[in-house]
Amino acid sequence: MRKYLIAGLLVWLPLAITVWVLHAVLGLLDGIFAAVLGAAAKVAPPGLAGFLGELHKIPGLGVLVLALLLLATGVFVANFVGQWWLRQWDGLMHRIPIVKSIYSSVKQVSDTLFSSKGNAFREAVLVEYPRAGSWTIAFVTGKPAAEVAPLLGDGSEHVSLYVPTTPNPTSGFFLMVPKSQLRPLAMSVDAALKHIISMGVVAPSAPSPAAAVAPSDPNPIG
Repeated sequence: MRKYLIAGLLVWLPLAITVWVLHAVLGLLDGIFAAVLGAAAKVAPPGLAGFLGELHKIPGLGVLVLALLLLATGVFVANFVGQWWLRQWDGLMHRIPIVKSIYSSVKQVSDTLFSSKGNAFREAVLVEYPRAGSWTIAFVTGKPAAEVAPLLGDGSEHVSLYVPTTPNPTSGFFLMVPKSQLRPLAMSVDAALKHIISMGVVAPSAPSPAAAVAPSDPNPIG
């Protein structure tokens, strides 16, 4: 009986958690959309106010509106006029005290993570951390800043690493480590994240021979 209960739990638990997370996200977006509609209804004419009040009762409409808004924004900023307005907006946000610190930090991180030209989280490696003989998976995020690099000691090339925690990879540690001390992995970033989140329970599939790192090249990290 216990074996069958556990087997059933393993089938339904991932689905239940997935549905719960999606429901929470949809509820949050619908709540924001309802708040916006409520504010708009207060300043709209009586006839339009009633129509706006009915819109927030439609489930999932907030998600659809948000997706359309993101799409329209992306189309707008992809042209010359949109780029000009985006620069004006950035300039305005950078002139507001307190706001400019938060906005600029978040923008730099988001541009690095989501830009197709960025190099954040492009490669998974093994690093000896937090002590000698203990290894963990980390992600190469770039190279140390020009001011920092000359102060790192022996003149060897260093790389910047993000070492995530488990089971929550959104928190972690930032390290600058000699490139020679890293061991590159053939697994993808997605596979490495799954391995970290599962605390090692979900093992990535073995890489094909063509994708494996050649033994004669112990340090191909670039």
